[in-house]
Amino acid sequence: MTRPALPLNAFHTFVITARHLNLTRAASELCLTQSAVSRKIAALEAWLGFSVFERHARGLRLTERGAQLLPEVTRGIEQILRAAEQAGRTEGAIRLRAPTCVLRWLLPRLLQLELEQPDVHISLTTTREHCQQREAFDAAIIYGPPCDDGVMLFAERLIPVVSPELLSGQLTPDALSRLTFLHPARDRRDWQRWLSASGLQPDIARHQHFDTMDLAIGAALQGFGITVADPHLVAEDLAAGRLVAPFNQQVETGAVYTLLRRPDGRGLTPLTALTRRLTDV
Repeated sequence: MTRPALPLNAFHTFVITARHLNLTRAASELCLTQSAVSRKIAALEAWLGFSVFERHARGLRLTERGAQLLPEVTRGIEQILRAAEQAGRTEGAIRLRAPTCVLRWLLPRLLQLELEQPDVHISLTTTREHCQQREAFDAAIIYGPPCDDGVMLFAERLIPVVSPELLSGQLTPDALSRLTFLHPARDRRDWQRWLSASGLQPDIARHQHFDTMDLAIGAALQGFGITVADPHLVAEDLAAGRLVAPFNQQVETGAVYTLLRRPDGRGLTPLTALTRRLTDV
């Protein structure tokens, strides 16, 4: 009887889950749901014919066989990744992964880098996920808590911005209440943070929710309403007068944008040039 195909993706999930011994944290790194991680582990155990984890109240524990399997699987996956990276590498090319929310800040800097160094090419992959998964990439920009093994690009701050066409004098709480509030996420925590810090309590009647900050900024540029945004992401729009910041109050969220680089890539000249361009203020 022919054995089913080797489930490489499930082996990779096994390695990540074994690192955390927690389905929730493994799912976050893999950008999957917790149930999807559980299904992949179950499929692997079915293929192997034995369990690799024991489930208990505090999380997971490797079984004896799982602990025996883990080092060899980890080395095998690392060898596959190195082989794929070497085969796909183009001299002077940097494979960069970045969330869409940072593109307004990132793209002008990438353009400037390629103008200054025409031999450097940035192969950009965008995502709406804020995960730390960086396999097959030379560098990745992530959004979240400060990261010790990365280079901080900037700390997130929030400030309201609006199209000048929607302004008619000073924005009092009453005037603010008449605007549509554009939310950069499905929850309303960004606006709640800013309003709490500013002491303003407008009677908000209209809300619109977006999946990312760049979408909320785009709606504000069209005159759809007022949003909160990081000044880094709207610097050019503010300078050109396409948006205005009617309040001086800025609020730090505690999140940062961080550049993660390949552990063995620090000596790569193109990667060094990218790092310098992104950290040059």
